[in-house]
Amino acid sequence: MTHELVLQITVLVLAAFVGFEVISKVPTTLHTPLMSGTNAIHGIVIVGAIIVVGRTDSLLIEVLGTIAVAFGAINVVGGFLVTDRMLNMFKQRPGEKRDDG
Repeated sequence: MTHELVLQITVLVLAAFVGFEVISKVPTTLHTPLMSGTNAIHGIVIVGAIIVVGRTDSLLIEVLGTIAVAFGAINVVGGFLVTDRMLNMFKQRPGEKRDDG
C-alpha cells in the first residue's frame, strides 16, 4: 500500500510541475483561447469524478469526488463565461461600420 501511495504522490508532483512549466510559457494573448479549449478536459474530469463517486464505499472518496465535481463545474462554467465575453469583444455593434482594410 505505501509503495502505491508513493507512486501516486510522485505522479501528482510531476504533473503539477509539468503543468506549471507548460502554463508559464503561454503568452497572455493566447491564455484565454486556450482556457476555452480546456473546457472539454474539465468536462472529462467531472464525468470521471462522478464515476468514481458512484463506485466507491469510502466516505472520504465520496467527499473528495463531490468536491472535484463542484470545482470542475465551476471551472467549466467560468471558462464558458470568459469565452463568451471574449467573443463579444469581436462582435460588430449596431450602426458601426466594419473596417476591413
